[in-house]
Amino acid sequence: MCLTVAHRPGTTREIAKVTQAQHAQDVPQIKSRLSAILRTTSGNFLEQFDFFLFGFYASSISRAFFPSDDEVASLMLTFTTFWLGALMRPVGAIILGAYVDRIGRRKGLIVTLGIMAAGTALIAVCPDYATIGVAAPLIVLFGRLLQGFSAGVELGGVSVYLFEISKPGQAGFYTSFQSASQQIAILVASVIGYSLNVWMEPAGIAAGGWRIPFFIGCAIVPLIFILRRSLEETPAFLRLKHHPKFSETMTSIGKNWKIVALGMLMVAMTTVTFYFITVYTPTFGRNVLKLTEAEALAVTMAVAISNFCWLPVGGMISDRIGRKPVLLTISVLAMLTAYPLLHWLVDGPTFGKMLGVELLFSFYFGAYNGAAMAALTEVVPAEVRTTCFSLAFALANALFGTFTPLMSTYLIAETGDRASPGYWLMAAGLSGATAALLIYRGKSIKAIEPDGTTHRPPAHQ
Repeated sequence: MCLTVAHRPGTTREIAKVTQAQHAQDVPQIKSRLSAILRTTSGNFLEQFDFFLFGFYASSISRAFFPSDDEVASLMLTFTTFWLGALMRPVGAIILGAYVDRIGRRKGLIVTLGIMAAGTALIAVCPDYATIGVAAPLIVLFGRLLQGFSAGVELGGVSVYLFEISKPGQAGFYTSFQSASQQIAILVASVIGYSLNVWMEPAGIAAGGWRIPFFIGCAIVPLIFILRRSLEETPAFLRLKHHPKFSETMTSIGKNWKIVALGMLMVAMTTVTFYFITVYTPTFGRNVLKLTEAEALAVTMAVAISNFCWLPVGGMISDRIGRKPVLLTISVLAMLTAYPLLHWLVDGPTFGKMLGVELLFSFYFGAYNGAAMAALTEVVPAEVRTTCFSLAFALANALFGTFTPLMSTYLIAETGDRASPGYWLMAAGLSGATAALLIYRGKSIKAIEPDGTTHRPPAHQ
């Protein structure tokens, strides 16, 4: 008599593998990755659309809400408000990030959209200083704080979502669309701004025409809300057996502070470059280089298109050769060329020279960011991925990225050197290179999960 005995795994590791495989089969898969990318990044579009508008119309906003006899002081107050909003990003990263890691990527992205829309609406409808006095800048500041609180987890939530739906070996390519969607927003904002300059006199724009793009941003919120409501939850989140409580998330952040700090330094390179070539470029072109508004806008539109093209290329290259080579190469290039390029530009500013310099910086940003987003998503703990990613990104934005317009204005005012923002860009390159070397050094740092398990950055990276 012959008995057939079913094979039973003999080790704990084998049992775990079988259990995970069975669980994976029970988890619904994303039906259409392309559709998921478009619906996820729609909120990113709105977030960057609003942020760029605040930077582009900084001069008009400063006159409306921060009037002063000193134009530089007025402008610095506006950029300070822009920066203070960014200081809310780390708070949003922790509070909203823990919420997303607990209840899911889909629901979290819907919540961030609502908060972001409220901040935009406040800025759009707020009466100016001449009408309600000191209440005006306070309302604008509150609107910026809401935008910053929401943005603290928006970028992280979208990046994590794209990472978790990516095909094997294509994480860099998929996560690059988080930033790529922002470039479309910059392009659309630039086109709207260019159209306003054609249709309206400068006095009309300063008197209230600058509010029109903000109203357009508010008008598209319902459509984005509908798109996000139809999102599917990521299979990776559904496979997680443990969704940490807020206290567990805070404990995990404490255990992983080195990864968060290194992630912040790595992202600083991309955030500084991004805010210089997008948010600060219109002001730099008009106020520093004395080019026309149309020329500054044309450069910004070209940069947005260039960014959109280079981001997926950078992601794909990092998928092929690894994150470290891309991050190091671009960081070193920024360190060596930022100041010399800006010195050459300000020595005899022309539209062609500004376009060339900005497009080269756009290459730096796109190639670096395409690798950096995937790298940051890979090194943070999986079960608190949204929180740790968002916190590192938010700190980089608050301390470096959104500080760039203010720092650039300050450096030029204090030194009299119109190329001095190049020192800030060089410092960002040093930060990126240092972080890449430390993260991917021979003995890699470990990410500690809430359950005590650990993982390292992918060895081949």
